[in-house]
Amino acid sequence: MTGTSGDTQTESLAQLLGGRRGAIDATLPAVAYGVGWVAGGESIWVGVYCAVAVGVVIAGVRLWRRDRPRSVLIGLIAVCVAAVIALRTGRASDYFLLQLLSNAASALAWVLSIVVRWPLLGVVVGAVLGQRTRWRRDPALLRAYGRASWVWVGQYVTRVAVFVPLYLADQVMALAALRVALTWPLVAACLAVSWWVLRRSLPAGHPGIRHPLPADLR
Repeated sequence: MTGTSGDTQTESLAQLLGGRRGAIDATLPAVAYGVGWVAGGESIWVGVYCAVAVGVVIAGVRLWRRDRPRSVLIGLIAVCVAAVIALRTGRASDYFLLQLLSNAASALAWVLSIVVRWPLLGVVVGAVLGQRTRWRRDPALLRAYGRASWVWVGQYVTRVAVFVPLYLADQVMALAALRVALTWPLVAACLAVSWWVLRRSLPAGHPGIRHPLPADLR
C-alpha cells in the first residue's frame, strides 16, 4: 500500500523547484529569432540580431531581479552559441540544434542516473532541501525518486521526437512555436506527474521527502 503524510501533502515539486519564470524567459529569444527571420525575408542575420537583443534584455532583467549571475550568463551564452551555429552553417533551423542536442543529452543523463541509482530528481530536490545525500540512505525515497525520474526522461524524449522531424525539414517557425509549447507547459505537466508518482511510490506513514528515513530506522 502506498501513501504519504506530513510535508508531502502541503507542497509540490513546482513549489520546491519553481522554474516557470526561467522557462518562459528561455523561450523568448527563440520566438524573437523566428519572428525576425520571417520579418527579415528569411534572413538568418535578422533573426540572430532579434534573438541576441532579446537575450540581452532578459539577462538585464534577471540581474535586476537578482537572479544568480552564473545562471544568467549561461542563459545568454546559450542564445549566443545557438546564433553562431546558425550563422556558421547558413541553415536557419540550426539555431535550434543546440536545444535539440541538449534535450537528447539530458534524456541520456537522466536514464543513466536512474540506472546507477543516483536519480537526478533526488539529486536536485536533495540539493534544494539541503539534504546532500541523506535521501539516498532511505530505500523507499531512493526508489520513489527513481520512478519519478522516468517522467523527466519522457519530457526530454518527447521534445527530441517532436523537434527532430521539424529540424530535418527546416521548419523554422514550427520549431519556434513548439519551443514555447514544449517548454513551460511540458515542464509544468512533468512537475505535476512526477510529483504524483513520487507521492504514490512512498509507503503509507512515510514522513515525506523532507525527512529521509535511514534503512535501519524503517
